[in-house]
Amino acid sequence: MEFLSNGVSDTYKFADEFSASLHGGEVIILNGDLGAGKTTFTKGLCKALGINENVTSPTFTLMNIYDSGRLNVYHFDMYRLDDESEATEIGLTEYFEKPDGICVVEWAENIKNLLPKKLVVINIEKIDDNKRLFKVER
Repeated sequence: MEFLSNGVSDTYKFADEFSASLHGGEVIILNGDLGAGKTTFTKGLCKALGINENVTSPTFTLMNIYDSGRLNVYHFDMYRLDDESEATEIGLTEYFEKPDGICVVEWAENIKNLLPKKLVVINIEKIDDNKRLFKVER
């Protein structure tokens, strides 16, 4: 599945449509360069799930939990992770097995050996300042 976004409102619309397919237990990988729109997509996804909290990138905290919507969202940012063992030592991978929510993982390549086999991968290509191409692989 592919979606071409022409701006933030389009990205939110795509996230809303995508959210309808989520039932809990999914691990969603967001791939894309810095500034590609990973956090913007996550904000739209949280909004679509009924989460009214302020959604931010967990760059320095590694994980944010949003639990006020239809599903809990466990939002990971592994950009600053030095070693996979850090993720296991603090128990982050335990969230991959929670059926009450979804995991959204940015910079998942930093923990590739810890990821479950069943993933939803969303590749985000930045075309210009506003346009993004989202490609979903299930």
